[in-house]
Amino acid sequence: MDVSTFQFEGHRIAYKTYGSGKRAVVLVHGLLFNQEMHAPLARALAEQGNFVITMDMAGHGKSDAPLNRFDMARYSHAINRLLSNLSIDEAIVGGTSLGANIGLEFAVHHTDRMRGLILDMPALERGIVGGAAIFTPILLGAEYAEPVVNLTSRLMRLVPSRPLPYSMNMAMDLMKRQPKATADVLKGIYFGRLAPPRTERMEIVAPALVIGHKWDPIHPFADAAELAGDLENSTFVEARNVFELRLMPKRLTKEVVDFVEECWKPQAVEPDVTKPTPIRRGAAAKAAAERRRKRAA
Repeated sequence: MDVSTFQFEGHRIAYKTYGSGKRAVVLVHGLLFNQEMHAPLARALAEQGNFVITMDMAGHGKSDAPLNRFDMARYSHAINRLLSNLSIDEAIVGGTSLGANIGLEFAVHHTDRMRGLILDMPALERGIVGGAAIFTPILLGAEYAEPVVNLTSRLMRLVPSRPLPYSMNMAMDLMKRQPKATADVLKGIYFGRLAPPRTERMEIVAPALVIGHKWDPIHPFADAAELAGDLENSTFVEARNVFELRLMPKRLTKEVVDFVEECWKPQAVEPDVTKPTPIRRGAAAKAAAERRRKRAA
């Protein structure tokens, strides 16, 4: 697929499209990765009749590096601009980690364009400590050891591009990043809010697929479970491990494909009381019960 670009706040933003039609799906990569992260999923969705867009957020992949601080809201506004440019009225929006959080911001700021949310590995309040532990050393290295890090990335960019296994390509792309771009991206994340606060998340009514992973300090399972409980119309799926969607994608890809198919069915005026209630556990169940209690009061 050829890379296309558009302008957003003076930045050139790169994107690719897969398939065609009116059933639009926007997939956003994780922090410091690029749109190739979702290429296999995009192809699978396109094969089912969807028009899929993958994007390099500012400071990632082939897009311009941030000139100013980019927070989650600004990233979500970039998606909105692209949808306007492509004359798309509604879309399913989301992605992995950073992409999931941007999807939440999009749902808050651009409600009229929301058809559904794909939230894989969301990073909410419980992920702050783990995220800081992982990304602060990366920020310090990019900021204060720039000559060393820059030399390493330049050497990696000299390595000829060759067909490699999917996971190896992702690792190579990460090592080729320019340190200033990495520092700018991380500063933007630290500057803004990580995700909409819980009060705003509980107002989201669009259908949402939430995928949670255990044993992940940056994307705690409890955060994903609680988010599924906070959202009005959510389906919660537990991944077997952090790498399942990347390395063993068959099961989770089917979950995403089925969810997208369900989102694009004609919307009923009244809720379908025969539809089973999404399975929720722990904090998710408590949050849903609390929401019902407040509405009944």
